Amino acid sequence: MKNVIRVLICLFFLGGGVAHFLVAEGFAAIVPPFLPWPLAIVWLTGVAELIMAPMVFWPRYREPVGKLMALYCLLVLPANIYQAISGVEGVGGDLPESFLWLRIPLQFVLIAAILWATTDNKRATDL
Repeated sequence: MKNVIRVLICLFFLGGGVAHFLVAEGFAAIVPPFLPWPLAIVWLTGVAELIMAPMVFWPRYREPVGKLMALYCLLVLPANIYQAISGVEGVGGDLPESFLWLRIPLQFVLIAAILWATTDNKRATDL
């Protein structure tokens, strides 16, 4: 089951990473205004997603990259919150307000799935 979740995580991050370049202006629109250089942030986060995505398949890097992905999800959370509060139109056009708010708790479900799928259970049972 963890392998299935890893594939889904990889596809999610690969798709997101590519989208950061294809619709960069849409992502830049949801960067909170207190952050400088929104387009540069979008490009850097796109590169980060593309680098992290396949690393979930390398056992040596799986757990550290899982923690990094979880941190990344927390760091991009302000963009989702900003879009929900402000109603600014970003990637995907004019999304329903209910979806914008639902996306926030779903971010924590994604974080939990990432941490579960990238943690090696063998060490936990050795204690």
